[in-house]
Amino acid sequence: MISTVTTTTVSTVSTVTTTVTFAASFALVSVVTLFALLLQKEVASSSDSPRLQALGRTLNVAIVPLLLTFAAILVTSIIEVLR
Repeated sequence: MISTVTTTTVSTVSTVTTTVTFAASFALVSVVTLFALLLQKEVASSSDSPRLQALGRTLNVAIVPLLLTFAAILVTSIIEVLR
């Protein structure tokens, strides 16, 4: 009985740790991608070329969802700290 409970507990802790690690990795990739796209948008928007300015406007399609993801990550992090 005790070995079954211990095995189940270890399995659950391993699953939770893997999920937390995956979430942290996803957050890091999202923030780095957002930073790269914002940088690319600024460079493209500051150009005199109409094609690059159009690219700067088109990048909003990817930036807006990533900003929402960043906001969710930020709110989640703040809630964790306040607990």
